[in-house]
Amino acid sequence: MEDRKRIHAIVSGIVQGVCYRAFTRDAARQIGNLSGWVRNLPDGTVEMEAEGPARNVDTLLERCRQGPPYGRVSGIIVDEQTPLGETGGFDIRY
Repeated sequence: MEDRKRIHAIVSGIVQGVCYRAFTRDAARQIGNLSGWVRNLPDGTVEMEAEGPARNVDTLLERCRQGPPYGRVSGIIVDEQTPLGETGGFDIRY
């Protein structure tokens, strides 16, 4: 049985208005076998939840630390949560 992981993260820096949400969604879909969502918060940060095989979640976090070309990530606060067994897509929430 695969080792599953679920995270909730808040990303700070220059992460709004630079296609960060689309970058994250596309990265999650490219990595594959991940479910979750990403959205902007009113304070200028980006919030994300992701679940899937631990290796895939860790790969997504590494890509999110880099961010899109015009973004600049200054920090990510990650809270590991109990996996819920969710499957499905990774989407942008508004």
